[in-house]
Amino acid sequence: MGKLKRVVNEQSALTSRSFRTFLFSSFVVRTSDWMDLTLLNWLVYELTGSPMALGILNACRLLPILFFSLHAGVLADRYDRKKVLAWSYTGMLVGTVVLAYIVFQQYAVYWIYVAVFIRSLFMTIEVPVRNAFLSSLVDHIRLPSAISIQTMVINLARMVGPALAGVLLLKVSPAMLFLIIAGGTAVILFTLPSIQLMPQLNVSAQTKGSNNKEDLKETFQYIKENHMIVSILLIAIAPMIFGFPYTTMLPLFAEDLMGMGPDGFGLLLSVSSIGAILATLVLSMKQPRHQGKVLVLSALGFGLFLGFFILFNGNYLVSLLLMLSVGFTSQLYRTTSRITLQMQVAHALRGRVLGIALMDRAYIPLGALLIGAIAAHYGALAAGLFMGFGCFFTTLLIVWKRPDLWHT
Repeated sequence: MGKLKRVVNEQSALTSRSFRTFLFSSFVVRTSDWMDLTLLNWLVYELTGSPMALGILNACRLLPILFFSLHAGVLADRYDRKKVLAWSYTGMLVGTVVLAYIVFQQYAVYWIYVAVFIRSLFMTIEVPVRNAFLSSLVDHIRLPSAISIQTMVINLARMVGPALAGVLLLKVSPAMLFLIIAGGTAVILFTLPSIQLMPQLNVSAQTKGSNNKEDLKETFQYIKENHMIVSILLIAIAPMIFGFPYTTMLPLFAEDLMGMGPDGFGLLLSVSSIGAILATLVLSMKQPRHQGKVLVLSALGFGLFLGFFILFNGNYLVSLLLMLSVGFTSQLYRTTSRITLQMQVAHALRGRVLGIALMDRAYIPLGALLIGAIAAHYGALAAGLFMGFGCFFTTLLIVWKRPDLWHT
């Protein structure tokens, strides 16, 4: 027992003081992010009453990923990751303060779209750089632990952030809440300079002397030759287009189908986060041997539970249990894909490959626009059913066309 405990401790990323510091500041920033998402979705829906407006808002949040995520990965491999993170967090902070000013002055909603789009450029840089940054804090043995623990903390923030935003929306103005969110981003700017990197990984010297075109060509060739990476990119189509826009459309479902206010909307997001935390706990205890099967089954379960959540919207307790299951299956899919990807990618290509893989988040605004249009024409119930069962049947189609994914 003592020997087993020592082995577990040796493989835990929590033995790294730098990782613990980064973990704490990441929790604060991610909590602020989820407060921000909750506030933006609720505010825009209250201002416009339009499902399409929610789709446009989240397109402004996520479309920059489609165009700039790959280049953000190049930045992660070519430059000092800590400095790139510092600049991206600074841009995020300034953008949030600008949003507070726009809301305070009661400018037209399209100015919110513009500010969100510009701020999302910095967020697009932050995500792949932050994920690649983990390998600069811990060695390869502790990397799966670092990924699982960070994912767990992100989901804790996902549980706390929406609920906190829902409560604060009842007490403070939206403009003031944006300023509180900006303060959360400022925390990591104070802690980042104290984080010490592993010396051999402090500078991404392997990309020096290369140019952007060569970097991208090398990256695409590497992905083409890696079967698992191709499979991960393919399976992402269904849950990211049909499933994950549920966080965007949840204000619509909460108000129109369940008669909830902002506190109820925040509660639903928090419950889904509890499910996501349970998924990361499971994966942190034991990694699955057959990642392909886990990816397929979790994507199928995600779609089914989301569809049933819409069908049984009249039963409050059942809805909460189904939202818990939505959070569990969606995070089981996401965390398994990220761990598998990070463990296979060479350090020299980590940022660029993650930049491409994380582009799957850009599918979300495309799905949100489509689902928003369905909701506008056919109602919230039809849109929700399209999301859940669209995820399920599209996953089946991909596996039918790519049966080797099941056996990966």
